[in-house]
Amino acid sequence: MKGSYVLIIEMDREMEIEVGRLGPIIFKKGYYLYVGSAMNGLEARISRHLSKDKKMRWHVDYILGIGKIVDIYIKPHERVECLIAEKLSRIFDSIPKFGSSDCKCRSHLFYSRNLKQAKDTLSSLGLMRGMFLNR
Repeated sequence: MKGSYVLIIEMDREMEIEVGRLGPIIFKKGYYLYVGSAMNGLEARISRHLSKDKKMRWHVDYILGIGKIVDIYIKPHERVECLIAEKLSRIFDSIPKFGSSDCKCRSHLFYSRNLKQAKDTLSSLGLMRGMFLNR
C-alpha cells in the first residue's frame, strides 16, 4: 500500500537534540506531528520509523531515538503530505525546515501540547488511525 501518514511523537520532557544539518533544536515537552509519505510501501516505511535500530537518514530519525510514537494516522493511496502539512501549519506551531527539504513547505513537524486536539485535528482532515501499534 502507498500513501501519506502522520506520526504522533511524545516528548516526555524538554530537551535539545542535534538534528543533522538543521543543528541543535529545543523540543518542548508535548506531542509532535510528523507528516510523511511512502509511495513504495507505507507499511515498510512505518515499520522503519518504529524500529529502534536504524541509520539516521531523515530528520525525524533524530527525535525518534528519544521520543515515543504514541499513534499513527494514515491516508492510504494518496500523496497528500504537503496538503496535510499546509493545513496543520494553520493550527499548530512548527519547527522550520524540519522534514521538508524536498518540497516548498515551511515544515513537516508540528507541535501540540494536547494529544486529544492533535488526534481530533488529524481525524477532521480525513486521516484514519493506522493499526501499526500494538494497542
